[in-house]
Amino acid sequence: MITLYRPGTGWLHRLPAGPKACGTLVVVLVLSLLPTAWWTAALAVSVTVLGYVASGLGLRELSRQVLLVRWIIAVTVIAQLVFLDVEAALSNTSRMMAAILFAALLVLSTRAADLLDAFERGLRPFGRLGIDPARIALMLAVAINTIPVLARLALSVRDAQRARGGGSSLFAFVVPFLVVALKYADELGDALTARGVR
Repeated sequence: MITLYRPGTGWLHRLPAGPKACGTLVVVLVLSLLPTAWWTAALAVSVTVLGYVASGLGLRELSRQVLLVRWIIAVTVIAQLVFLDVEAALSNTSRMMAAILFAALLVLSTRAADLLDAFERGLRPFGRLGIDPARIALMLAVAINTIPVLARLALSVRDAQRARGGGSSLFAFVVPFLVVALKYADELGDALTARGVR
């Protein structure tokens, strides 16, 4: 599995994966349940900045992560402005981006193996219901890692376009991005199949 883990010695890196994942889930749920208003947009941004600063990863890593998902931000804002007013569009986008950036914070501060083990332990009680905890844990770990990986792929596609002197056309970006994203999904599927996951 591709990992985005950044080694560090801060308190977030030292925190066990289970409580860290639960804390991330709580923050994301609270942000998603907030009403649509200007103050919720400001709160989402503030909580995200505070999370990165307090974790020891800092504003530089936060700006790097925002840069990686800038196209997701742009598409989300534009799509929502078509149907909603400015306040609702910016509030919804801010809360969604805060959720994505907190998921990235979890992945950046936790080794993939530790995250997988924590999910598997948390899902073990559901084994009595016929659910395979190892398979579900793997699916969750892959899902959490996928958004930052896709953001990195988008950045590499944009850099390749600039190196070739390409323009900033959305269509010229989307087609190569879909190709590399599907290639990544295919390689990930092959890797999982090679390890006996079906």
